[in-house]
Amino acid sequence: MDTKDMKTGKDKYIGSVKIGPKGQIVIPKEVRDMFDIKSGDTLVLLADSKQGIAVQKYEAYEKVFEQIFKQEDKAE
Repeated sequence: MDTKDMKTGKDKYIGSVKIGPKGQIVIPKEVRDMFDIKSGDTLVLLADSKQGIAVQKYEAYEKVFEQIFKQEDKAE
């Protein structure tokens, strides 16, 4: 996949990626390294039609998800 990247510092990165035929993108290596994203990691995709798309490591939301699932189990 073709990317156009511009690293803006140790903790900043601007890049563009092309969407593949199956809707897939490749996260550039610099970004994977920056966020310690490895093969097999789970990411959460958040989307809002007005604010855009955000991708975050699952671990950042794991405790929130556990609380939601606990509440759902109590409701049943």
